[in-house]
Amino acid sequence: MHEIYLDDSYRRENVARVVTVKDGKYVVLDSTIFHPSSGGQPHDTGEMILIEEEEEVARYRVVYVGRFGGLVSHEIERIEADKREPVEGDLVRCLLDWDRRYKLMRSHTAAHLLSAIINRETGALITGNQLDIEKVRIDFSLERFDRAQMEGFIEEANEMIKQDLAVRHYYLPREEAEGITLLAKGLPKDLTELRIVEIEGIDRQADGGTHVKRLGEIGRIELLKLENKGKKNRRIYFKVV
Repeated sequence: MHEIYLDDSYRRENVARVVTVKDGKYVVLDSTIFHPSSGGQPHDTGEMILIEEEEEVARYRVVYVGRFGGLVSHEIERIEADKREPVEGDLVRCLLDWDRRYKLMRSHTAAHLLSAIINRETGALITGNQLDIEKVRIDFSLERFDRAQMEGFIEEANEMIKQDLAVRHYYLPREEAEGITLLAKGLPKDLTELRIVEIEGIDRQADGGTHVKRLGEIGRIELLKLENKGKKNRRIYFKVV
C-alpha cells in the first residue's frame, strides 16, 4: 500500500483500487491519502466514490481510518442505502476533508515547535499527547510549572512562527536516526528506517504524522489550560488560531 500522506500531506484526492473489503464497510486500498489514527493524531475523514467506466456509481463517507495488521483500513458508510457496497477490484476516487486535515497539520507542527522549546528550556520529555480539532494536549515529565513560564514559551514559539521557518521530512536508517534527541518514547523496535520531521534549525523528531511546510502556516498558538497530572507529569492544552 502506498501511503501518500507520508510524502505529500497536501494531496487532497486520489484514485485507488480496492484490495479487500470486510463486512461491506472496512476497505483496504492499494494507495491512500487518508492518515490513520496513530501517534496521537486523529484519523482523517472524507468521501470515497465508486467509479465504473468513468461514471460515479456510489458514494460513501469515510468515517474512520486505522492501521490493522500493518495495513491502513477505511471504515465507510453508504450515503445512499440503495447503492451497492464496494468489492475487491473496484476503482474509487478518494476525497479528503481538507479543512479537518489542515487544522491537524497546523496543530501537529505547533506541538513539535512548542515541545522543542520546552525541552530546551527545562529538559522535559513528552509522556503523552493528543491532537484534536479544537485543542491539543501534551503531557511533559516536569516536576512543576506555572502559567507565566508556559506563556513565555508560547510567546517564543509565536515569534518563531513569524520567522516562517521551513518544515521538511526525510528518511534515515535507524542507526543514524538514533543519534537524534527524541522527545517521545515508544518507537517500534522493528523499524529499520525512520521518517524524520525537521523544523529548520529548531527540532528533529521521528514522526509519522502530517505537517505544514512552513511555520507561518500555523497562525498563532494560544494557551488554554494547565493541569497537574501526578508526580512529575504536567499537562498543557493549547490551540492554533
